[in-house]
Amino acid sequence: MKPDNHIFIPEKKIGVLMVNLGTPDNTDYVSMWLYLREFLSDSRIIELTRFLWFPILFLIILIIRPKKSGKLYEKIWDKKRNKSPLKVFSESVAEKLQKQYDKKKVEIKNAMNYGNPKIKDELKKLMKRGCEKILIFPMYPQYSATTTASVIDRVFEFLKETRWQPTIRVVPPYFDDPLYINALKLNMEEHLRKKKIKEKNIVCSFHGIPKKYFLKGDPYHCHCAKTVRLLNEKMKGKYIFQMSFQSRFGPQEWLRPYMNEKMDELIKQKKENMVIMAPGFSVDCLETLEEIKMEGEEEFLEKGGKSFSYIDCLNDSSVAIKMYQQIINRELLGWLK
Repeated sequence: MKPDNHIFIPEKKIGVLMVNLGTPDNTDYVSMWLYLREFLSDSRIIELTRFLWFPILFLIILIIRPKKSGKLYEKIWDKKRNKSPLKVFSESVAEKLQKQYDKKKVEIKNAMNYGNPKIKDELKKLMKRGCEKILIFPMYPQYSATTTASVIDRVFEFLKETRWQPTIRVVPPYFDDPLYINALKLNMEEHLRKKKIKEKNIVCSFHGIPKKYFLKGDPYHCHCAKTVRLLNEKMKGKYIFQMSFQSRFGPQEWLRPYMNEKMDELIKQKKENMVIMAPGFSVDCLETLEEIKMEGEEEFLEKGGKSFSYIDCLNDSSVAIKMYQQIINRELLGWLK
């Protein structure tokens, strides 16, 4: 029994924070500038010393890039909701997951590492609602210091400034989780069935990272390769999966083969029908919808290909929600009765 003058303490429950990379709030110059500044100022993304990098960032990139990036976002922007597809799908994933749980016991929110809603703000909200135990779910199947580690940085930056800290758990990378591999399989088969595609060769394109990050010990390339290997093992020769990387930035060498190099290889092998998926992305975004689905198709057809088909990410599909729920239940063992 609390005394009458005791401060209000909400009923205890568990919080789950689904965290994705991020998105600008709009496609205008200012929105893009703010988003790119935050993203490209992260030392996990650009490992150059600030002394060298910031003059390049503020005097060149942030003058030129916002307008160009804004035009690219306009091509895939959800004008009805006035949001990027990444935000639309990320919000929907959290909303659909919430329906699987009693909100009095488990509250599920989404946050962005860059842009809005911010990780620290959503953690504050969960704590105010009684969440003394919070599960952080970085929505990156394959671990990289540029993605998963950056999310954890933000979480612990918040904790460092918090007097009464919640207990935190973090969902580990799930690149080799049978639940994830099976979800990719089901999603791919559904796409091929609907489109009546008989092509057996599937390219798995992942967002690249600079090769030097890999040489320094980042396990991302290994995680991507294992995802592809497990898909091949799962399909037992029914489909053949190959790996490529896209989204290079700057003059340095990134992980290979690049997506356009894989296209050249397919054309050389007389494989003129390209089917491609993006297993490194939890939901569709600029890199999948504009760079792969739009630019990728245009480039492949220009190289001599006859057809190009992009398989959507898991997004907020029933297959994805079931997978996320099973992973969350597993990671909440001991917390959730």
